[in-house]
Amino acid sequence: MHKIHGSGLPLFMIHGNGVDHRILLPLDGALAESGIFERHYIDLPGFGESDPLSNAGGLPELADWLESEIHSIIGDGPFAVLGNSMGGLLCQEIADRFEDAVQGIFLIAPAVYPDSEQRTLPERAVAIHDQELFLSLSKRDAELFADVAVIQTRDAWEEFSKWVLPGILSANLRAMAKLAKRYFLEPLPLHRENQLSIPVSIVCGRDDHVTGFEDPQRLTLRYPDLHLKIIESAGHNVHIEQPALVAHEIRAWAERVQRLPLSK
Repeated sequence: MHKIHGSGLPLFMIHGNGVDHRILLPLDGALAESGIFERHYIDLPGFGESDPLSNAGGLPELADWLESEIHSIIGDGPFAVLGNSMGGLLCQEIADRFEDAVQGIFLIAPAVYPDSEQRTLPERAVAIHDQELFLSLSKRDAELFADVAVIQTRDAWEEFSKWVLPGILSANLRAMAKLAKRYFLEPLPLHRENQLSIPVSIVCGRDDHVTGFEDPQRLTLRYPDLHLKIIESAGHNVHIEQPALVAHEIRAWAERVQRLPLSK
């Protein structure tokens, strides 16, 4: 599945594990305001409307597929990437593979380490809990929402059920099982020596117990022009829970990308 919104510099939107492109659609308004991006929403293989890969189906294979997809769409032209969670790790990988073409990177709650045991994670926290809401939900919906939500209100649930839940329910479980067996990149982007001097912004929730907010700070070693924003009262779906603050960061990043000469 591949949907295009707007026109301008191609921006590839890469979702995380267990969801699909719809989790990133709430960002489209802020991206459209910038007026500089042609937004490419892609379902990775095995998620949303995309068929799973026939081969091993791990992170290396997803990266290969994504590299081929980008090249088939824009050739050797300039582009930017935006990724969430696992999609943030794939963005780091793709930026290295297209070092001479990538113009900017925006990461939302990115995975830095695929192995969860290597991650620095905060304790589970809930900022707001609406008990009446949870009594009105099915057991399945309540569990899926509570698993990641820091702000557990009806408004937050409505956003989650619109943008996140459909991708969760449509994910191919066999593809996810294959991905889990090869959930690594070697070497990790974090551990590579080259630096990319392009506009990079990272947004994390202070209460993100899935990928955390501390590990992304290590990426300053790779990206000298990195801006990191840690948002309070937000978890792994920080852009769902604090949309206005994330939209502000997107607009600021877009301005930095727009100022970058297209000289590559």
